[in-house]
Amino acid sequence: MNRFTTAFLMATLVLSAAALAAQQAQEQPVPDSPTPQATPFAGIKNEVAPGKGTGNGTDNTNASSSVAEQVPATNNKNQQDVQTTPPVMPKPGEAYDTVKGMVINVNYIDLPVTVKDNKGHLVAGLTYRDFKVYENGIREPLRFFSVDPMPLSVVFVIDQSVTSDVMSKVNESLNAIQGALTPYDELAVFSYNNGAQDRSHGFTGAESQRVPYILSMTKNTGRDMLVPIAGGPLGACPVMQNGQCVDPNIQVGFSAGAINNEQMIPKEPHTLNDAILAAARELSTREKGRRRLIYVVSDGKEYGSKASFKEVLRYLQTNKIAVYGTLVGDSARWGEGFLSRFHMPGTINDNILIRYAQNTGGTLDAEATVNGMVKSYGKIAEEARTQYTLGYISHQPVLDSKFRAIDVRVERPGLEVIAKRGYYPSAQDVK
Repeated sequence: MNRFTTAFLMATLVLSAAALAAQQAQEQPVPDSPTPQATPFAGIKNEVAPGKGTGNGTDNTNASSSVAEQVPATNNKNQQDVQTTPPVMPKPGEAYDTVKGMVINVNYIDLPVTVKDNKGHLVAGLTYRDFKVYENGIREPLRFFSVDPMPLSVVFVIDQSVTSDVMSKVNESLNAIQGALTPYDELAVFSYNNGAQDRSHGFTGAESQRVPYILSMTKNTGRDMLVPIAGGPLGACPVMQNGQCVDPNIQVGFSAGAINNEQMIPKEPHTLNDAILAAARELSTREKGRRRLIYVVSDGKEYGSKASFKEVLRYLQTNKIAVYGTLVGDSARWGEGFLSRFHMPGTINDNILIRYAQNTGGTLDAEATVNGMVKSYGKIAEEARTQYTLGYISHQPVLDSKFRAIDVRVERPGLEVIAKRGYYPSAQDVK
């Protein structure tokens, strides 16, 4: 047998073996799949489902590792009153880095909140379950929660238009400002009398050696306590020459004016609105994650500013800036301080600081002594640093330029919740 015949027989045997194996594989039976078992809770109404409990409603607030990746949940008035899905809660000491590193591509709102008891003490130990946040009347589930202290960016605004006795007390208390801050904080200083003045020319570290010098630049003598005279032999124009007053300042139509021989008492300038706006513009450039604060030491009087209260308040609410302060002078006196909040027509505004603080989530102290002023600096700085930080995603369009009202509630008796009353959306929040 030659080699060609041998090769042919071997190929035939290989093909026969392959055909036999294929035939056996086709004849082998396939085992049956397992029979489905009945659900153990099939007979129970409102079945238990992972992440839903025993309720019928669906929960669309699934948490993820990043706030930026979360999708706004569908909101309606029938939404569950209890939040079952926990928000993102960074480990202690990591809240600032978490917020700073967020990539926000949705309408995420950062909300600092202060909670006090009926004695004015800070309340600690609350969890995200204790808070309920409503925007324009609709409940918003929390997506971020932290109790970590945040670094502060503070602009101090010192009123130099107060009387000389009050100004001397303010001057003595200013040295305590640096002790109320930490090395992680930064500050800038403005003063105002008839117009705002930037004393620090930008921010500097709270422990910087420049701070004492900057604060010394804000010390002033204040204004003399004079009693205005509107009539009588010492008023109007006691000395005439050729039918005109010797003092041109009391001529008709001038700053004081004179009508029917009665002197018009001029209104002193107190440009508080302009000073707060200048401070807010300086703050608006600070990095994300820092608390933005304006701390005002003033009696709260306002007259002569180019900017209106509504314009300044809108700027503050757009740029996430809170106004804190220490009331001095007339606004710190018992009884008179309460009455100064009300504006009588035809007069200057005696105290508008209370309106700034209430609308931006800040607080005020009224102090008439140097020791009281010193303590108030440390007290309010502590309040601002140790706030609860809440975060949620608004159901409103990302940018619609409309004011959005915020209502924060803690359903425990005897507690006061301090938070901003609302905000205007800003394009810088979408990054």
